Amino acid sequence: MKLYQSALMLLVTASLALGQVPEDQKQKIAEASPTEPIVKVDTKRKLLVFSRTTGFRHKSIPWGIEALRVMGEKTGAYTMDATEDPAAFTDENLKQYDAVVMLNTTGDPIPDASQQKALEQFVAGGKGLIGIHAASDTGYKWEAYGKMIGGYFNGHPWHAGSVVTIANEHTSDPINYAAYGDQKTFQHRDEIYQYKDEPYSRDCLHILQSLDLTGPNMDRKGMKRADNDYPVAWIQQWQAGRVYYSNLGHNEATYWSTPVLKHFLAGIQYACGDLKCDATPSNKLDKK
Repeated sequence: MKLYQSALMLLVTASLALGQVPEDQKQKIAEASPTEPIVKVDTKRKLLVFSRTTGFRHKSIPWGIEALRVMGEKTGAYTMDATEDPAAFTDENLKQYDAVVMLNTTGDPIPDASQQKALEQFVAGGKGLIGIHAASDTGYKWEAYGKMIGGYFNGHPWHAGSVVTIANEHTSDPINYAAYGDQKTFQHRDEIYQYKDEPYSRDCLHILQSLDLTGPNMDRKGMKRADNDYPVAWIQQWQAGRVYYSNLGHNEATYWSTPVLKHFLAGIQYACGDLKCDATPSNKLDKK
């Protein structure tokens, strides 16, 4: 028997997402949500959205759950269950899902080694992992997770009120193109992370977006990377599975930005195996 029945999980989703997001902001999310999938699917995918925190807790988590829920309903691309119970991470329970979304998790939200192994095997076996914002502020003692998600948080010189300039490194990447078309740069207000030197590496990750440091007010105290490499979103092939990560998602208003939601949707569809993307690591692209 599956660990969670759909009805129970829907109740969990409701308790996490509803009653906390003001009605006018739910309306903004609904109006901003894509109405069509990036790639049409014959069968809806199923996501497990996990938002447990043992460190800093983002106020925007219910907004993220609401946006993901509405986007799934409107586009028909997926259904979802939401939970903060790490007991959901068993081989048997994860069989029903196509991808796991780590939504602003922090600290050590999946503490048990067997639960960690279940997620590792889930992704390695051909399923998907999606990380939103603080998913990279998670699992510092869990080496496999750090490599899988692609990087660890190392401060945020660009705080929540910062308007940053973001570059789509390759506008032809299907995920970037789905959200921004041929637009090479855009501005967005959000908290932006920098990442520790390891495990983050362009030798492993296909970088979709990064900060354009030539934009206005981009030079900040606390910038630590000698290479000035400040990625914002990436994908990678993880054994037989697929990983999408976006740094955006600290601010509530991010979840009613249509381009950001389209980028999330395209990343979700990539992680689920529906949107085909070249995940060649960025440092190897010129060698192909």
